[in-house]
Amino acid sequence: MISPGLRFMLIATFTFALMNVLVKFVPNIPAAEIILFRSVVSLLFSVVALKIQKVKVWGNNKPVLIMRGVSGAIALILFFTLLQRIPLATASTLGYLAPIFTSILGIFLLKEKVKGLQWLFFAISFLGIIVIQGVDARIELSDLLIGIFSTFFMGLAYNFIRILKNTEHPLVIIFYFPLVTIPVVSVISYFDWVMPLGIDWIILIGIGVLTQIAQFYMTKSYQAEAVSKVSIMSYTGIIYSLSFGFIFFNESFNILTILGMILVLAGVVMSVLFKMKRSK
Repeated sequence: MISPGLRFMLIATFTFALMNVLVKFVPNIPAAEIILFRSVVSLLFSVVALKIQKVKVWGNNKPVLIMRGVSGAIALILFFTLLQRIPLATASTLGYLAPIFTSILGIFLLKEKVKGLQWLFFAISFLGIIVIQGVDARIELSDLLIGIFSTFFMGLAYNFIRILKNTEHPLVIIFYFPLVTIPVVSVISYFDWVMPLGIDWIILIGIGVLTQIAQFYMTKSYQAEAVSKVSIMSYTGIIYSLSFGFIFFNESFNILTILGMILVLAGVVMSVLFKMKRSK
């Protein structure tokens, strides 16, 4: 019998994968505009949650809360752009590099140490990226750079969250993300606005709703089970991405591209497991 924590994580990763599918269904809508709709939905949910929980809205460490919002906004704009340009599974695989950048940036922001073996794991993941870019004609160097910069800013956002964990309620951190993101993407969208038509509206709202559902179940997962048990389950998302890419977009991969994906995931998973073992 699968435990509640693992079940919640499986639901979260499945829902995140569905959200990524919806992003690819609106290639005509700029990434910043998609994020604007997503952020408005997220802001509404966050305000309701804060009122129900009776949590002080504005938080304590506003500069870091704002930096978390800005870095998260940049990461999301780049990732959604990547989703619209390359196969779903490949974009998702590149997204899994975030824990590596979280660890590297943690050296400078949190004074954490990275052991020699972890650098080997990082190298394995980056070798996988080189393999993917080298053998898949659909992946250009510019796509690779977008993916790397996206995960860099994801890692930066995660470090800011870790800095805030002792001073801010989780709902406040979640609230600040759309609060900061909306002005940023609104300015960008003003200069590159594409009017949604017909079903585009449903898809854009659906992206926001699915994101909130996924975040809800991911939070419940981490609350119900030890992080060391459930975090590894998040990598099942690549299975969903491969399946959805094939079903909805007729995406397929040669054996070398799949090998590259395996190298990326292997390096990240081994690094995460090594860090958990050290923590214990």
